[in-house]
Amino acid sequence: MAGPQKVIITCALTGSGHTPSMSPHLPYTVEDVIEQGVGAAEAGAAVLHLHARNPGDGSPTADPAVFAEYASGIKQRSDVVISISTGGGTGMTVQERLQGVLKLKPELCTLNLGTMNYGSFPMIDRYKGRFQLAGRSPTWRAPGPSPL
Repeated sequence: MAGPQKVIITCALTGSGHTPSMSPHLPYTVEDVIEQGVGAAEAGAAVLHLHARNPGDGSPTADPAVFAEYASGIKQRSDVVISISTGGGTGMTVQERLQGVLKLKPELCTLNLGTMNYGSFPMIDRYKGRFQLAGRSPTWRAPGPSPL
């Protein structure tokens, strides 16, 4: 019989295609990402896979300063491995999505080189009229006419 095997648990705090209007539990402020990141590490996560969010509205951003705030706040309280995503958002160039990785040189990163058009845009219609933040809709949408 095989002995115990080691497991690495990775936690993606925000996911790539979610918006604050889909769930009140999605962290997007720097403070919330740090708190939930440290909490995930304390619960057993060895790696935190981070997507950066605009702290004002939760939309995807590739701003290295946001990634740096997350990483420094988490690292002050935990030794979890930080993995920066290059997923960004639809419409961002590869160069934009690489900014955080190139500037911060994290311990781990993902390398997403595709279009980042996740094909989830039909899902937006499912939430039409149910956005939790009044007057807000996802700012990351496919080019062309608004689906809302």
